[in-house]
Amino acid sequence: MTAIKHGFLHAMLALAFMLAIPGQALADSKDEINIGVDATLEQFKADIKGGKAFLKKAEGVLVFPSVIKAGFVIGGEYGEGALRLNGKTVEYYSTAAASFGFQLGAQSKSLILVFMNKNALKDFRNSDGWKAGVDGSVAIAEWGAGEDINTVDIKDPIIGFMFSNKGLMYNLTIEGSKFTKIVR
Repeated sequence: MTAIKHGFLHAMLALAFMLAIPGQALADSKDEINIGVDATLEQFKADIKGGKAFLKKAEGVLVFPSVIKAGFVIGGEYGEGALRLNGKTVEYYSTAAASFGFQLGAQSKSLILVFMNKNALKDFRNSDGWKAGVDGSVAIAEWGAGEDINTVDIKDPIIGFMFSNKGLMYNLTIEGSKFTKIVR
């Protein structure tokens, strides 16, 4: 059992090291990111009743097809995505976060941030590393099953949606996640 714990600890340390390396160690190409973004947006439209119409109202949509989170007491997460304006990719971003506490395991999730007003989008794009909960607030969307999202009175400037391989995820937070523009 001790060998398994040591192996897992070494894997987590390797993950933490890789997350700390700026640049190319985990880098996806533009094409890989855009293919993932397309698939994630299609899943959103399929899973969220009224999702297609909702996205048309957005000023911008930031999509992370795969954010990998792993931890064994110390945890970290990382993903790369794209900001789309009017359906076209205009910039690429990474998201990263670290955590400490009781945690064990790994998971992958998709994350979509929908910017509902121009000022929130402008502030995000003009930042040099935007941190959720510090530089801006992101409301995690929650509504009734089967309900059209367009019937919900959403007043928040930025709405977040998280998906796993099992569908839309609720009661999660991205507070403390940092979003940084990357060159691809």
